[in-house]
Amino acid sequence: MQRNRFLGDLLSTLFDRTSAARGKADKRDIYTLCEALMSAEGEVSGLRLASTILDRYASLVSDEKLAFFQFLNGAFDIDAVALGRLARDYAEDATPERFAALTDAAEPKRQELLRRLNQPLGATADLVAMRVDLLGFLKAHPALKRTNHDFVHLLRSWFNRGFLVLKQINWDTPARILDKIVAYEAVHQINDWDDLRRRLYPSDRKCFAFFHPSMPDEPLIFVEVALTEKIAGSVDAVLSDDRPSLDPDDARVAVFYSISNCQKGLTGISFGNLLIKQVVSELSLSCPQIEQFVTLSPLPGLNAWLRGLSGDADLGAAAGAVLDGTASPEGVRALTARYLLVAKRADGTPLDPVARFHLGNGAEAHGVHANADTSPNGMAWSSGAMVNYLYDLAQIEANHEDFALRGKIAASKPVLALATAAVTTKSKEPTS
Repeated sequence: MQRNRFLGDLLSTLFDRTSAARGKADKRDIYTLCEALMSAEGEVSGLRLASTILDRYASLVSDEKLAFFQFLNGAFDIDAVALGRLARDYAEDATPERFAALTDAAEPKRQELLRRLNQPLGATADLVAMRVDLLGFLKAHPALKRTNHDFVHLLRSWFNRGFLVLKQINWDTPARILDKIVAYEAVHQINDWDDLRRRLYPSDRKCFAFFHPSMPDEPLIFVEVALTEKIAGSVDAVLSDDRPSLDPDDARVAVFYSISNCQKGLTGISFGNLLIKQVVSELSLSCPQIEQFVTLSPLPGLNAWLRGLSGDADLGAAAGAVLDGTASPEGVRALTARYLLVAKRADGTPLDPVARFHLGNGAEAHGVHANADTSPNGMAWSSGAMVNYLYDLAQIEANHEDFALRGKIAASKPVLALATAAVTTKSKEPTS
């Protein structure tokens, strides 16, 4: 069996090298190559053509990449006139043949081109990287959102839950992956390998990541977990160098203190909800004594909201006190609770993006904390405030339904009370 696998790998390598050599000899421009890939030639030589196109794209400079996306946006768009005619035909007589013709015409040719480009080994990662370039052009060239829509449509199919693999990251994980955990940590910076070891090696610390078979060395998203005796209210304490280690058998709470998306090219393809639920399931099996699953989450929009209250007769002075660091912890907590429950976007959903994510997943705003994250990011985002979202497995579905259908935010009684409490501008006591 091993010999057969070796022979297969050897033949695959030889074919890849032969294909690559032929591709380099192909002098056609990238646009002609795309047309060829979509033609009968693509049925015969699709692997070689796709490899050549991806290699050619990687060598383009920024302006040439923009021109390539504009080409996809125009040359491989829907034929709206033909689609309209087919829609009218189908409305008159809904035969299976007319249905097939209508659905074929309704799909932009870009989608089939991207599918054909995804044939070579490693092509999925190349297309994810290609979308990073595309995202960089959207603000100045909004018409390219049509092509971006097609990328999202296909990437959601290719990265659905059935293809994702959950792996635990620990100190024995290959260094090439640990390096990426360090690089991709987006919430609480990992300073060095000693810092990483403190997050992975102790038995009361866990890390889990989703991977995709086509990108086995690239984490898509990962979560860091602290096992604790009670709900943590400070990430400074969770990440403290000299904190005492806890025997996992004594833990009663799993604290999700950092969730980081790793692939910018997969923006808009959500893995967080799946990851949390899968990790809860894993921990429930390995640590059945765990009673509560909570996050310790940042509030990236709090300070911006507070600055917007500068002219508010009722809250302006209190908001200013939080921003200049003179507010009492209770004052910080009260305004944080108001921000979570009252500050809304035009569509009626919470202003805070992290709140939208967890509340939309069915979590409850369970507790707010002052002086919880005194890192540069924590102070810049939220003057050190953080929030716990509780994932109560018995309430998740009802909370999600209330939030999605009625805009109702699930919150604990203490958070509800804080959100309606009178806010004073009494400063915190000076330290001696």
